[in-house]
Amino acid sequence: MCYNLFELKNKVFAITGGSGVLGAAIARSLVDAGGRVAIMDRNREAAEALVAELDHQGEAAVAVRTDVLDKESIERALDEMIKRFGHVDGLINGAGGNSPEATTSPEKRFFDLPEEALKFVFNLNIIGTIIPSQVFGKHFADRGEGVVLNVSSMNAFTPLTRIPAYSAAKAGVSNFTQWLAVHMAQEYSSKIRVNAIAPGFFLTKQNEFLLIDKETGGFTPRGQAIMDHIPMGDFGKPEQLVGTVQWLLSDAAQYVTGIVVPVDGGFSAFSGV
Repeated sequence: MCYNLFELKNKVFAITGGSGVLGAAIARSLVDAGGRVAIMDRNREAAEALVAELDHQGEAAVAVRTDVLDKESIERALDEMIKRFGHVDGLINGAGGNSPEATTSPEKRFFDLPEEALKFVFNLNIIGTIIPSQVFGKHFADRGEGVVLNVSSMNAFTPLTRIPAYSAAKAGVSNFTQWLAVHMAQEYSSKIRVNAIAPGFFLTKQNEFLLIDKETGGFTPRGQAIMDHIPMGDFGKPEQLVGTVQWLLSDAAQYVTGIVVPVDGGFSAFSGV
């Protein structure tokens, strides 16, 4: 029997951090492919605005206010999706980000980074990936199939300067991806797959202050140093992530689990010389 291995039509996906720059691009691509999505975000207004853009028929998308650090809110989101769509095929853990308060600078030494800022960044990225995976992972275990796609970072391979909590947390996301892939396949079903993407340098609200000079609109010294190490010569655009995402969510990757895929314009391959 022949069929399109990349087919996502009528598949149902939950996206945490769904109204963010990368989450929104993923949501658009899934709806364009015929999928159905739940935009899970703390910002209900932003999620609803994205749904209004995506779904003129009122059938392909729903906005669900969700806090990834609050298990009860995740459970309510899953219940709402089941009532709306009947089941869920995949979870995309897109919530995450850094904070200026957890970033070192000449004026802010590592020793002086506030404890609360460090906890915020670490919890948002790693705990905010684990809790949704618990809730939706149980649903997948009960169904005997499902896909979890985490969002790691190039920082997980080699940490960047200035962002210690973010780098450590994303390294945790990559490690957790491997752990959960083995756990779900061995304990529940080989049809439950867990993978991650590791985006390189995509301009987002969280990192723009580090890469772009607000006054000139040009690169900061850090932004220029990064650009000098990207062989493809540009920061990533959100739509350049979606092909990898659709592959990992689809049956085209049915024998792929426990991997972290760089999407980085060659950054990880370049030694600098």
